[in-house]
Amino acid sequence: MTDRIAPPRWLRPLNAVLLVARRLGLGWTRELPVLVLPGRRTGKLRHTPVSVLDLDGQRYLLAGFPGADWAANARAAGVGSLAVGHREERVRLVELPPADAVPVLRAWPVRIPQGAKIMRDGGVVPDLEPDTFAALAGRCAVFRLEPVGPTGSDI
Repeated sequence: MTDRIAPPRWLRPLNAVLLVARRLGLGWTRELPVLVLPGRRTGKLRHTPVSVLDLDGQRYLLAGFPGADWAANARAAGVGSLAVGHREERVRLVELPPADAVPVLRAWPVRIPQGAKIMRDGGVVPDLEPDTFAALAGRCAVFRLEPVGPTGSDI
C-alpha cells in the first residue's frame, strides 16, 4: 500500500462538523460510529467518523483512500475504541491480507453506498461496481473489528 490518494478537500472539514454535531447530540449524528485511536507520532487521541460494514457476523472498516492516516494509526496501535452513541467498545483492529479483503471490498459499494460514492468522487475508483472495489485489495486497507472488552466509560 505505497500509493497515496489525497481525500477530497471537503472531507476533513465535513468530518469535523460531523464530530461536533455528534458531540451536541444532533439528529442522526448521535449514532455516528467514531473510531478513536492514538496518533502514531503524537499519541494524541484521534477521532474519525467511520462506516462499519456488518458482513457474515463480523464487522469491518475500509480505509477509503490508500495511505489513509487513520489506517496507519490503526496498524501502529492495534487496539482502539469504537464509539456509537453513548456506547464505547474497545476493539482490536486486524488488517486483512488482500485475498481475505476481497469479499468485504465487493460488499462495500452495495452495503455502504455513501462511503463508496465518496471514494468514487475522490478518484479512488472509477465506478461503484463490486468488481472495481474488489480490485482495491492490497491498496486500501480493510480491518476486521474484534471486541477486546468494555472501556468502562461513556462518551
